Amino acid sequence: MAKERVRLTKYDPGTFRGRFDVIVWIVFLAFFFLAGKLWFFQVIRGDELKLRSESNRIRFQEVKPLRGQVLDRDGNILVDNMPSFDVSMIPELAKNSGDVLERMTFFDGERTGRWKRQLERNEDRKPFVPVRLERDVSWQNLALIESNAFHLPGVVVDVVPVRDYRFGEMAAHILGYVGEACCDETDGGSPEAYRPGDMVGKTGIEKMMDQELRGASGGEQIEVNVNGRKIRVLGVMPPRPGNTVVLTLRADLQRICWEAFREKAGSVIAMDPRDGSVLAMVSKPSYDPNLFNRGISGEAWRKLLEDPLCPLQNRSLLGLYPPGSLFKLVIAAAGLEEKAVTPEKKTFCTGSHVVGDRTFRCWNRDGHGSVDLRRAIVESCDVYFYELGEKLGVDTIAWYARMFGLGKRTEIGMPGEQEGLIPSREWKMRKLKEPWQIGETVSLSIGQGFILVTPIQLLRTYCAIGNGGVLFRPRTVDRIVSPGGETIRELPSEVERILPLDEGNRKFLLSALRDTVHGERGTGKALRELETLGVVACGKTGTAQVVKLSQEDQDLEKIPYKYRDHALFVSLAPYPDPEIAVMVVVEHGGGGGSVAAPIAREILMKYFKIKKDRVHPAGTEVRTSAGAGGAG
Repeated sequence: MAKERVRLTKYDPGTFRGRFDVIVWIVFLAFFFLAGKLWFFQVIRGDELKLRSESNRIRFQEVKPLRGQVLDRDGNILVDNMPSFDVSMIPELAKNSGDVLERMTFFDGERTGRWKRQLERNEDRKPFVPVRLERDVSWQNLALIESNAFHLPGVVVDVVPVRDYRFGEMAAHILGYVGEACCDETDGGSPEAYRPGDMVGKTGIEKMMDQELRGASGGEQIEVNVNGRKIRVLGVMPPRPGNTVVLTLRADLQRICWEAFREKAGSVIAMDPRDGSVLAMVSKPSYDPNLFNRGISGEAWRKLLEDPLCPLQNRSLLGLYPPGSLFKLVIAAAGLEEKAVTPEKKTFCTGSHVVGDRTFRCWNRDGHGSVDLRRAIVESCDVYFYELGEKLGVDTIAWYARMFGLGKRTEIGMPGEQEGLIPSREWKMRKLKEPWQIGETVSLSIGQGFILVTPIQLLRTYCAIGNGGVLFRPRTVDRIVSPGGETIRELPSEVERILPLDEGNRKFLLSALRDTVHGERGTGKALRELETLGVVACGKTGTAQVVKLSQEDQDLEKIPYKYRDHALFVSLAPYPDPEIAVMVVVEHGGGGGSVAAPIAREILMKYFKIKKDRVHPAGTEVRTSAGAGGAG
C-alpha cells in the first residue's frame, strides 16, 4: 500500500513524453503555417496588398471649382458664391451605415429615411467614393457632427461653394438657378459630361451659359485615419474656376422695373433698340432661387408647381398673349407698304363694323367719326383697322407679322422660349380642318382671335420701328471674362433682318406713336410727365381680350380675375432716336392706358433721372460700360 502511494505521487517522464512530442509538432506546424502565410502575403501578394493598403490610407478627394460670377454691364455682382458645408458618407468606413445614420438624430427623422434610400441608389459606385447625404447644413448641425465624429465613422464634411443670388426674386427668371445633375444629364463619357453630384444650370443664364460658368474640378491627395478623417494633404491639383459672364442688364434698372410692377402678375422688359440689348427683364410672381441651394423640400416644390399663378414661368419669354391694339402698328405698316391705304385716307367710324350677320364694335361706342391713319393709331380706332384688315387679307397680314418677328422664337438663347402663333388660311385648314372666315380676319386686325405672341416678340417689333427698321436678335450676354479678368470672348449684336419698310412709312409710324402720348386725345397720355425731364416719348396702349364680354359687362371689379382683359403698353424714348424701349404686360389688369402705361412712366422717369444724375459737373456723361446700350 505504501509502494502504491509513492508511485502515484512520483513523476514518470515516460508517460508525458508522448504528449510533449505531440504538442511540439502542433506548435511547429502552427509556426510553419504562419511563416508560409507571411511569405505568401509579403512575397506573392505583396504588391497587391501594398496598393490596397495605400488606397485605404491615401485618398483622392475631388475639389469642386468655384462657379463663375455673373455681373451686370456696370460690374455689379448679380450672382456670386458663398461657402457651404455638405455632409457625406463613405459606407466602407462605417461598420453599419444604418446604425450610423440612426445616431444622427439631430436631423429630422424624414431625412434619415431619405439618406438610406440615397445609399441604396449609389450601391454600384466605386469603393470609398462618398455619397452626399445633405447639402448646406446649418452651423448647429455642423458642430454636432464634428463633436460626435468618433461615433459617426464614415461621415465626412466637405466645404463646397453654393450660389448666392444677390437680387433674389427680382432677377430669378433671367438669371435662373442651379441644381444637381439629373440622370439624363450625366450620360456620356466626354470630358464635358456631368457627373453625379455636379451642380448644373437648370434655367435662365445659369443654364444658357453653363459651360462657361462651371469650371473644372481639381483634387487633393490626402492621408486619412481608420475612420476616414483627413490627417494631412499629400498633393494638390487646383480646380479651374469658371469664367465670369457679363450681362447687358443694368442692376439699377432691374430693381426699378421690379418695384414699379408691384404685386401684379405679368412681365416688364426694357431693351436698347439700338442693338437689341436686354437692360431689364422682370416676371411676376417670382420665386427665390436661393431656395434651391439647400435642396428645396418636396412641400416647397409642390407649392411652386401647384400655384395657379405659375411663379416658375418666365412670362417675358413663355407667356403667350393676344397682342391687342399693339398689333395695329403691324397692320398699319402692311397697309402703307401694300398701298392699301395712305396716311391721308379717311374712314368714318360709327362705333361698329358689320360683316355678314356679325357686328364688330369699336371700343368707343359712340364712334370716332372721320378718321385718318394717324388718328386711328393715336386714338386706337378699331373700325379703321377692321376695314384695313379686310382689304389686306389674312395671308398678307400673316406675312408682315412674321417679317416683324412675331409668331417665332427670337433666339434670345434662354431655355424654354415659346414660339407663339400667327394664323393663316393654311394653318387653320391644317390644324382645324376648316376654311378661314372673313370675320376672323376682322378680329385678327386688332390683335384678337387665334393670334398669340410673347412680350419679347412685341418689344423687338417696336424696337425695329424706332431704330430704322433693324430687327435685332435680343441679347443678354455682353462678354465672357476669364478668372484673371481678361476678356475671352465678346458677344456682339446680331441682325436678323432689315424690315421691308419704307423709311418714310417708318418715320410716319414713329411720329404717330409720339402723338399717341403727346396728342390731345392720345391713349398713352400717362407718359406726358416725361416732358418735365425734357424727354419726348412714344407709346402704344393695348387691351387684350381674354373672353368676349358685352358692352354692359365692363365693371372690372365684378368680372372674375381669370376673365379680365390683359393690359399692355409699349414705349420708346426719347423721340426720334430712342435709346430705351419698355414693354409692360399686366395679366388680367384691365385697360392698357390706365394700368400698364403708368408702370412704364414710373420706369422711364427714374431711368432718365438716373441718366441726368450721371452727368459730371463739366457736362459729360459717365460711361458705364463698353458698347452701345443703356443710359450710360
